[in-house]
Amino acid sequence: MPGSSLWLTPPSSHPLYPILSFLISQRLPSDFPSEAGAADARLAPEYFAPHMTLSSSISPGLYGDDPQRWLDSIPWPSADEIKVRFEGINSQDTYYRRCYAKVKLDEGIKKIAGLARARGVNGEEDANGEKTQEWLEWWRKEFGPHVSLMYGDVPISDDRLKEITKVVEEGGVKLTEPEGNVEGNGWNGGVVWLVPTDKDIKDWKPIAKRVL
Repeated sequence: MPGSSLWLTPPSSHPLYPILSFLISQRLPSDFPSEAGAADARLAPEYFAPHMTLSSSISPGLYGDDPQRWLDSIPWPSADEIKVRFEGINSQDTYYRRCYAKVKLDEGIKKIAGLARARGVNGEEDANGEKTQEWLEWWRKEFGPHVSLMYGDVPISDDRLKEITKVVEEGGVKLTEPEGNVEGNGWNGGVVWLVPTDKDIKDWKPIAKRVL
């Protein structure tokens, strides 16, 4: 994946962080080894942290030798504005979206993803810039917000996707928003990570973090 990326992760103290981490790193590769690419050297010996990608293709020259200062300079929305909510399990025929939890696209998600793209790639102040507005429309159609669960090259059949969905739900993830209580269906706020994703997957570690 070219350049660096901005991710939104659940807080490490949130109940979903260990649940998603276990599903990504152990349960899904164990139950669905071919779909999860468990035999792929790119995924060994470590797995990616649970996250929703806000933007990729960020040039390291933008943040230079002080990535934390650059990340802190961005006027991120407050935690109250950001609500990550899951809407089911999907699969696309591309390596990094082989299997993922779809995230509801609301104004808060558009705002934070647009801001990440505006500051990280487009050279604009916020999501209202012309280039960023065009990108948001393209992103909505082509990708949309999501939390990846498995990377891989093997297509996933509809029947297999139903099996994966059952395992994810049994693991503690709610894929529809319940009345009154959102625990298990997503998280509010979160932590923005800046990650050099031009490295091998096992080396995807944050070089700066910003709590919303």
